[in-house]
Parts: sequence; C-alpha cells; structure tokens
Amino acid sequence: MNQDLQKINDIIQQSQHLSDEEKSVLLKSAKDADKALEIANFKLDRTEKVKRTTAILLEETIQELELKRKAIEESNEALKKSLEELKSAQQQLIQSEKMASLGELTAGIAHEIQNPLNFVNNFSDVSKELLDEMKEELNKGDTDEAKAIADDVIQNLEKILHHGKRAGDIVKGMLQHSRTSSGQKELTNINALADEYLRLAYHGLRAKDKTFNAATKTDYDENIGLIKIIPQDIGRVILNLISNAFYAVNEKKKQQPEEYEPVVSISTKRLNNNVEIAIKDNGTGIPKIVVDKIFQPFFTTKPTGSGTGLGLSLSYDIVKAHGGLIKVNTKENEGTEFKIVLAF
Repeated sequence: MNQDLQKINDIIQQSQHLSDEEKSVLLKSAKDADKALEIANFKLDRTEKVKRTTAILLEETIQELELKRKAIEESNEALKKSLEELKSAQQQLIQSEKMASLGELTAGIAHEIQNPLNFVNNFSDVSKELLDEMKEELNKGDTDEAKAIADDVIQNLEKILHHGKRAGDIVKGMLQHSRTSSGQKELTNINALADEYLRLAYHGLRAKDKTFNAATKTDYDENIGLIKIIPQDIGRVILNLISNAFYAVNEKKKQQPEEYEPVVSISTKRLNNNVEIAIKDNGTGIPKIVVDKIFQPFFTTKPTGSGTGLGLSLSYDIVKAHGGLIKVNTKENEGTEFKIVLAF
C-alpha cells in the first residue's frame, strides 16, 4: 500500500472515536484508493514507456525521412541531368533528320541547278559568237545587220538573266531548307512550294538509284493564292511525305517488276478557309496494325539504317504548330494518301 495511505489506515485502526463499522468503511475506502492509485501509477508508467517508444520511433522516422529527402534530391538532380541530356539528344536527332532530308535533296538540287546553268553556258557561247559576227558587220559598215545581231544578243542576255534567277531561287530554297526555322510565317505560294519539293525529291532519288522511276501527277488549285506559313517547315513536311511515297512505290516495284506502274501524285485544294495538300501513292501501303503508331517518335517501318523514325513525328509537330492537322488513309498493298489541312 502507498505509504501515505498506510498512515491513514493505521490512524483509522487506532482511533477510539470510530465504531467498528465506520472503521471498516474507511479502511475499505483507503484500500480502494490504494488500488486506484496503483492503477493510475501503472497507466502513468505505461504512458511514459509509450512516450519514450514514440519518441524513439519519431526520431527514427525523422532520420528515415531525411534520408529519403536526400535520395529524392539526388534523384531530382539525376532526372534533371537526364532531361537536359534527352533534350540535347532530341535536338541532335532533329538536326540529324533535317540534314538527312537535306542530303536527299542535294542530288535533286544539283540537277535543278544544272539545267539553268546549261542554258546560261549555251546562251553565253552563242552570244559570244553573235558579238564576233556583229564586229565583222560593223567593220563592213553594215549597221542594219549589226543591229539585228544586237537584238539577238539582247534576247540571249534576257534568257541568261532568267535562268540565272532560276538557279538563284533554287539555291535560296536550299538555304531555307537547311537553316534553322525563324518561326516567322510568310505569305507563300503553296503550289510552287509543293511543285519544287516534288521535283527535288524525284531527282534526288534518281541520283541515288538510276533504276528508280515513277510517274508523277499534279493537280494544283490556282484559286488558293498566297497563304501564311513557315515555308521551310511546311516544305520539310511535304518533302518527307513525298519521299515516303517514292520509297513505297519503289519497294512495290521491286516486288512486282513487270505489271506494276508506280505513281505518286500531289494536289492542293481550297476548302472554305482551309487549304488541303494531298500526297498519294499506289505503293505498299501501311499495315493496319501499325497505322496508329506512325506519328510516334522513332517508329519506322523501314529497315534499320534507312530512316530515323522521326520524319512523320516532326511532320505532325510542324503541322500542329501551324494550327493544322495531318490525316492518313491507307490500305495495305494498295497505297497511301496523306492529307495536310492548313488554315489561311
């Protein structure tokens, strides 16, 4: 029994003023109080133990959380570094894709430039001969014949100027394709842009593979006029789709060399406030099971080494950035049609 309660218990028992019944009641109360005090002490002791245990667990939890915080910080740093590396790799891959398409254009551009240069050289030679004749006529005093020859020389110089400008426009187009996009939209003749990239893609493939041949068809809506786009970006989209179309018909030609006639067509159409550019081929088509994946980065149906798998993904992003959309309609072994829809 508690020491204080024991003293009270002794006093009660020794008291001469209390009856036995009163003593019994008081002693019972003291005993009950002692039990209650024991229970309270037990609970207090248990509470102290729980408190100490909780404090230990809390300290351990704090330490564990600190370790996790440091681990998260390290993970965040690693993720941040990985993200920077991924962004850098993405830019390198985009540049690689751009340079790959530029490489495809090189032969076509060379062919396109060679034609006007041939005209410039030929007309220059003829003009030199005419000037020699004009000198002879002037020495003879035949000014009328000299004037006629001078008129011919003037016509030749006009042709030289025309073809020189043509070569300059081709070089300008090549530089636009190779440079980083300025992001500025320009009023552009979409028909001329599509036609130029169609020719360049075709001659580029012909330069790489002399056996390649395909019919090309065009149907341009002359009512479109000028539309505001980033020409080098939309040019890359058109080039990619045309190159894919030529690749598809060439693959089918290898499979069916006799009875198959490869055809790639490009058309433009004005639809209210939109312009639709359609590129169609009668090639191998795209398997149904992979159609939903073609715009995913790095996905390609071409053999390893024949493509980066970024062409259609970048094309999709470019068209989307213009506020447009790109759609595909394909049937395996029959052909594919891509449609680009752009707003005026």
